Amino acid sequence: MIFHVIIPARYQSTRLPGKPLSMIGDLTMIERVCHQAKQSGATSVTVATDNDEILDVVKQAGFNAVMTREDHVSGSDRIFEAAELIGLSDDAVIVNVQGDEPFIPSENIVQVAGLLKKNNARMATLCCEIDAEEAGDANAVKAIYDKNNKAIYFSRSKIPFVREPELSQQESVYYRHIGIYAYTKSLLGDFVKWPESHLESLEKLEQLRVIENGESIYIDVLKTAPPAGIDTPADLARANQFIK
Repeated sequence: MIFHVIIPARYQSTRLPGKPLSMIGDLTMIERVCHQAKQSGATSVTVATDNDEILDVVKQAGFNAVMTREDHVSGSDRIFEAAELIGLSDDAVIVNVQGDEPFIPSENIVQVAGLLKKNNARMATLCCEIDAEEAGDANAVKAIYDKNNKAIYFSRSKIPFVREPELSQQESVYYRHIGIYAYTKSLLGDFVKWPESHLESLEKLEQLRVIENGESIYIDVLKTAPPAGIDTPADLARANQFIK
């Protein structure tokens, strides 16, 4: 299966400045993400950054990296610029692997790329089952989808609303969206031209722009649950403890 992994890695982070260069054991976070991406069998792995130091670290580790603009408002915008810079065709399959998930299972990358290919789709993503307590957390983005595995909606709210609570004890009803995407370069080209959509501006979820513009997002329940991404110094400390 031919697909390309692009990892957006911006230097600035409100809660953890210089996050991609944070050390986890004897490697930087961004190096660990690159190694996980490589294990997926991707045709190419490229880091899209806005920082010279990140660029140098990635290249010294033997991976490809390109310098992108600092003013991108989303990871998808940065990925499209990178795809242009490395000369990918419009029908190329690109997997967006977040730069703050150093332990992402390589199987997840393969799964989302395969989902896109299987459905001859332009965009795909993953989700995992969660309990009612986690579903109430606004930081956990929930996803609902139809019988054809097409996403209906993503929200920070607890969806779906379960009118008869005992039903949620009988079957899986809540799913958390996993922030990994596969898309064709042509979809990204359209995405960057569309203005921010109404629901996107309310929820602060860029995938809603795709749905509001009438595009389908295929979604599958992941086979291997990924560890949480790293957003804070406490997360980084846990990651280092995990490595030990």
